Amino acid sequence: MSVEVNEQPAVPAPSRGEPLLRLEAVKKYFPITRGIVIQHHIGDVHAVDGVDLDVYPGETVGLVGETGCGKSTLARVVMNLHRATAGSITFDGKEISKLKGQELRELRRDMQMVFQDPYASLNPRKTVGTIIGAPFRLHGTVPKKNIKSEVQQLMELVGLNPEHYNRYPHEFSGGQRQRIGVARSLALRPKFIVADEPVSALDVSIQAQILNLLEDLQDEFKLTYLFIAHDLSVVKHVSDRVAVMYLGKIVEIADGETLYKTPKHPYTGALLSAVPIADPRLAKEKKRIILEGDVPSPIDPPSGCRFHPRCPRTKALAKAANEGHTIMPKCMEEIPELVSELPGQLSACHYPLEETIVPETETAG
Repeated sequence: MSVEVNEQPAVPAPSRGEPLLRLEAVKKYFPITRGIVIQHHIGDVHAVDGVDLDVYPGETVGLVGETGCGKSTLARVVMNLHRATAGSITFDGKEISKLKGQELRELRRDMQMVFQDPYASLNPRKTVGTIIGAPFRLHGTVPKKNIKSEVQQLMELVGLNPEHYNRYPHEFSGGQRQRIGVARSLALRPKFIVADEPVSALDVSIQAQILNLLEDLQDEFKLTYLFIAHDLSVVKHVSDRVAVMYLGKIVEIADGETLYKTPKHPYTGALLSAVPIADPRLAKEKKRIILEGDVPSPIDPPSGCRFHPRCPRTKALAKAANEGHTIMPKCMEEIPELVSELPGQLSACHYPLEETIVPETETAG
């Protein structure tokens, strides 16, 4: 079953102006220790390992990748819920990775987050009115006597009944709870919202409603989104540009139409080849890329290109070269950089794909 959302034309990355959010060589390592009384540092989990990404005002950047690739960790690093181990995060021209206290609280007015699980992200002991009104009370942006009316306006804006102000989260469905989370994120009229898989826990029919709501709110409030998801069809519909993440690194960035028609990184091609197609004729034409093995451990990531142990393309090229290699040496030894493949498309691959993975007629629809 497909998700029907409002169609939006693909928009390439803006070529003018400064990005609202800029990530430069951002890393997040989680230390591994051994011992109870005296703990010894024995290694690190390389959850995010050198991410460069620009997000421009008014656009939606989709971030995709399989479970464990570091998407949610990157979202929390952007929001300063996790401190970056290294690198620079610039928001609206200001370095924010080291902010604390009052400066960090002021930043929250412009940056908000919608969490993945609408059941876990709301306090079950508080009413909806209290939850949505918390940003007003914390930041003092609205007089206390006006908070209830402001909250009810927000509830109506996201499609909730304002008369349910005094109800508790357990009295709402999953889709309604996610609307509560969206209303809370909008309370301070932010410029930027991180949506961390906001529809993955919802039914397909409800997903479409939430996606359409987010798009309508973006138009009304001039919002900028970093939209994280697993579902490539959802990302295609809602994103202006798409960034593909693998084992802590961005491996490809392009606008939606370019990425889905002509993926350059073999991992992107494998992801797109796994998306089911309802039309049997198109499904027959589609080239399937099968990945071997499991995702390597982020504790000890592979040298060179992190995808090389599973990459079918580099193995095929090595076999064609007939030099006794099972994998091209360059892929094992050199870390590929994000370089331009087509206008507006960047890929981190030594031997980018040349053929189309998805049938032309499917991408056009």
